[in-house]
Amino acid sequence: MGDYLSISGNTATLRIRLTPKAAKNGIGGTFTDEKGNVWLKASVTAVPEKGRANEALIELLSKTFKIRKTAITLASGETDRHKIFKISDIDEAATVRMRAPASAS
Repeated sequence: MGDYLSISGNTATLRIRLTPKAAKNGIGGTFTDEKGNVWLKASVTAVPEKGRANEALIELLSKTFKIRKTAITLASGETDRHKIFKISDIDEAATVRMRAPASAS
């Protein structure tokens, strides 16, 4: 069990449940799986082909949380809707921004 966001030093681990081919790009709300893991929900208009949805999600994360794209690494879930990202060089302000979408739902 666990939160969608965990911090270790200046690195964050972010769990995302992605919906590709959505009507619009967005981040908000959470999803709890059968194991009790919490995932931040995100949607992108891109199709899940040739990494397009993953690229769109990284772009969305970068813009939404004001984080450099080069700091965002897909750690697992390349072809799965459940994705784990490692985000390096985060600060307190970025952490607050990453928590905000879930509290808005």
